Amino acid sequence: MLKPAVYGFRNDDTSILTLDSIGWQMINTPDYSFIGEERPDCGHVIFQYTMSGQGYLEYEQQRFPLTKGTGFLVKVPSSHKYFYGDQKEPWEIIWLNLRGEEANRIWDYVIAMEGPVIQRDSDSSLIQGLWKLMRMVAEEKVTDKYQLSLGVYEWMLTLVQSSREMTKDVSASTSTLIQTAKKYMRDHFADPLTLDMISEHCGINKHYLCRLFQRSEQSSPLAYLRDRRVEAAIALLRTTDLPVQDIGQTCGFDSPSYFGKIFRQYMHMTPKEYRMKKLEFPYDAIYLE
Repeated sequence: MLKPAVYGFRNDDTSILTLDSIGWQMINTPDYSFIGEERPDCGHVIFQYTMSGQGYLEYEQQRFPLTKGTGFLVKVPSSHKYFYGDQKEPWEIIWLNLRGEEANRIWDYVIAMEGPVIQRDSDSSLIQGLWKLMRMVAEEKVTDKYQLSLGVYEWMLTLVQSSREMTKDVSASTSTLIQTAKKYMRDHFADPLTLDMISEHCGINKHYLCRLFQRSEQSSPLAYLRDRRVEAAIALLRTTDLPVQDIGQTCGFDSPSYFGKIFRQYMHMTPKEYRMKKLEFPYDAIYLE
């Protein structure tokens, strides 16, 4: 049966992502306080999640209450402090510390997207993945650095995915509009579509459609349309003998020169070069979504 415990790992392998430590604790003393610029154990990142009770995080001159369902991400060293304070209820937390360049990159990405404190339900895939790592160590007695690294990579992918989903902030009706626009562009990419035509099909203003796409996809409707056209062109270049000029026209590009320009932006080579390089690029289709 899983019980509160803390586990640490030590190795000198800097070539891979490594689990530095992981733990499940019940904090009930004001002595629990860590200052990011004063810790002797530097060079790692921390994710800590509140199961119950409350603590605090001070980060860049802001104070955040760490209530149930919140987790924080910090790097050591950095300007932060997290602590229990003088509470009546114990602070139940689960956390992990990681080392490696990839962990630092992911932390920078999520903090830029959501800030240092994030909200997740305890039954979310992110937190359930954290418990899975805890059980690997505590119950399955996994200590091999490669197995642990594999588990941590999986958990970090969940972190990135959930962060992107949280920052989309798209309602059900908005999602339906975006899917309607996407289907229309997938079905009619060969036609000379305009933003006005796409928005009219969806029954909304073109400026509103662009804002929805930016919020949901961090992109634009016309960028989505261009992706689908390039995908179609790649497939035709590899699976047919159609002349390059005809392929560009078939896929909705205004002119051969424009087709060549856009194709080089995506594939860093001309359409003809891609068609010839079957050994280096043995793909009948490439998906850009």
